Amino acid sequence: MKIFPILPLFLGGLLAQTTLFAQPKIAQKPNIILLMADDLGWGDVGFNGNKIIRTPALNQMASDGLVFDRFYAGSAVCSPTRGSCITGRNPYRYGIYFANVGMMKKEEITIAEVAKNIGYKTAHFGKWHLGSLSKTIKDGRRGGNENVYSPPWENGFDTCFSTEQAVPTWNPMKDQSIAGTRYWTGSEKSATENLEGDDSRVMMDRVIPFIQDASKKNTPFLAVVWFHAPHAPVVAGPKYLAMYKSVDENKQHYYGCITAMDEQIGRLREKLKELNLADNTLITFCSDNGPAGEGGGTKQYAGERQQGVTGGFRGRKGVLYEGGLRVPGIIVWPKEIKNGQHTSFPAVTSDYFTTILGIWGLDLPKRPYDGVNLMPVLQGKSAERSGFIGFQIPKQQSIVNQKYKLITNDQKTFELYNLLEDPYEKTDLAAKNPQVVEQMKVSLFQWLESCKKSNQGADYHDDKD
Repeated sequence: MKIFPILPLFLGGLLAQTTLFAQPKIAQKPNIILLMADDLGWGDVGFNGNKIIRTPALNQMASDGLVFDRFYAGSAVCSPTRGSCITGRNPYRYGIYFANVGMMKKEEITIAEVAKNIGYKTAHFGKWHLGSLSKTIKDGRRGGNENVYSPPWENGFDTCFSTEQAVPTWNPMKDQSIAGTRYWTGSEKSATENLEGDDSRVMMDRVIPFIQDASKKNTPFLAVVWFHAPHAPVVAGPKYLAMYKSVDENKQHYYGCITAMDEQIGRLREKLKELNLADNTLITFCSDNGPAGEGGGTKQYAGERQQGVTGGFRGRKGVLYEGGLRVPGIIVWPKEIKNGQHTSFPAVTSDYFTTILGIWGLDLPKRPYDGVNLMPVLQGKSAERSGFIGFQIPKQQSIVNQKYKLITNDQKTFELYNLLEDPYEKTDLAAKNPQVVEQMKVSLFQWLESCKKSNQGADYHDDKD
């Protein structure tokens, strides 16, 4: 069993020894479900103002919990954000710089590994994208490469129904633009049945039995559910296409696969109610980055059916402006979180790990973390982030605090935006605020250096069996 000593918490560019969490007040451990869409824009959901795409289940979830008006993906592309969700650390700390780059290192401690140590059943469903899932078969982009083999079942997940990369959102195992992708269930084992129709439904057909089994055994569970929708290949079935006859075919497919995903989220929540699990189940929802498609310097992600919108934020997937990073964000936990809340607190996917360990009453492992405990925010006791959030992709770096964003493409010239007054990043304030720029540059460079040292192995101790 792993021991997790007190860590030096990295927050706001400073390292400080701290016992971060007291024992939780709740007597019963909550079930935890982490939901994530793929390439869903901030403006693609009804609770953020979309009047066309039908997302009734997500809208209800937003009403039942807390909506983050400033929720950030850990990166502007998929793989790094996924890593941040399950480690609480920026992926530059362990070499996942971009999509299909790097792997989840064995020394990293995942939320699933911690959950298993305290008696949870753990499962991963959907897109993994944090390493190959087969040592022998050319699956997806990187399957058959032992050098990047790091499947979910070797990172703390007992039950798996996982793909290495994207699959079509309808008939996921047929007519793939990238041949050979499988749904893997374990070492060199892949699913062969119930793989037709809507991909979100195919996934939920595995999620619900996992939850039912945990319920029968009266065992708390952690389910990480990473939908493929609405990532390309974007395909909607006839039922969902018929819902959007008034728009062109490309939008019909894009809108339809989002509604199909939403329908399965509603199905999940109804099942939790039926099993009397809803009250003490914490559910999160977000996207892994902003919408794909041409615009904001991201032509490599252009596609006729990539019809997502940012809600007016600058840029899209692949850049560190708000449109590439700011995504829909909800947390629901009826037992502990009041419904109908909104917050302007800037939160990020790295906060999941630190928040959940706080709920469990555990100290963080002894290494730098980029997330914070959101429980004071969820309880309405905090509205401002005291530190910053750091972001990196190749050729671009940024930090965001409660008020400002500093962003650079070359670490020599910098742009500064007041996100409270200018959330769409139209007015660069760097020339008028040199002192703010210099202060934030110091924090940015300190953080970049910390990530570099982490990636060189400086954080790894004898705290992982």
